[in-house]
Amino acid sequence: MSRITGYLYTIASPVLVSLLTAVLLTAPAQADRPDFTLPDLEGQSHSLSDYRGRWVLVNYWATWCPPCLEELPELEVFHNRAAGRAVVLGVNMETIAEDELRSFVEEQFLSFPILVASDRPKRTQLVGPVEGLPTSYLVAPSGEVVARQVGQITAEAIDGFIARYEGQNDGGGN
Repeated sequence: MSRITGYLYTIASPVLVSLLTAVLLTAPAQADRPDFTLPDLEGQSHSLSDYRGRWVLVNYWATWCPPCLEELPELEVFHNRAAGRAVVLGVNMETIAEDELRSFVEEQFLSFPILVASDRPKRTQLVGPVEGLPTSYLVAPSGEVVARQVGQITAEAIDGFIARYEGQNDGGGN
């Protein structure tokens, strides 16, 4: 590889990957309006469609997952800061006794709904593919999936994405 070709590859490759990632992760998802229903720790059913009109961050996680545990405080910050405008739905993806999960949630001071899916959820219980944990999907108030993140996410990143999306789409599709 020539020095110029190597230089162009070094500069163009990250830009191309970022562009392709943005197109691949958001473009097909924008037409989707998925729904699912899962129970919370009290046995109450929650459907994604129950939250239409608000931003919803659906986060797939497990108690044994170190990046998930690091991310939970950020999700709590986002959930509290965006109260009334957005909600976090934490979907637990493991086989664990409900009492054990309830104790874990209380120890972490989590106030957002924790839904129970199991380690082998049905396809109808997922917003989209969950290839690793944590995985988060951001659903606009219209019910459309507008973003996906595999790996940790921060409250600041979620807020920033929503602000950019609303700026480009006149209020987030309401």
